[in-house]
Amino acid sequence: MTDEKRYSQMDENELRNEIAKLKEKARKAEQLGIINEFAVLERKAVMAAAYLMDPKDFKKGEVYRIEGDPNVYFQIDYLKGRFAWGYRMGGEKHTEALPISMLRPLKEGK
Repeated sequence: MTDEKRYSQMDENELRNEIAKLKEKARKAEQLGIINEFAVLERKAVMAAAYLMDPKDFKKGEVYRIEGDPNVYFQIDYLKGRFAWGYRMGGEKHTEALPISMLRPLKEGK
């Protein structure tokens, strides 16, 4: 069994190295046409990136853009750990959780 660290136990440098490794593996999986592995590795990189961010920078009730999903907005109902719970604007109010690394303030440029 491997002694892999959890993202919460890694320092900033370790997280950045892990993200780089995951993105490289994802790139190779995409080139080989292994779409499922690509998707899993991309999601892991997003999760690792969430640990580089401060949840205090995200506010309940505010609306954020979702990275990689243009013109889709997400309103935060509450935060738990590195996840923002809320719903996508303009559709059904279906509650879901997104890693905070997927959210961008509306004030940022496109």
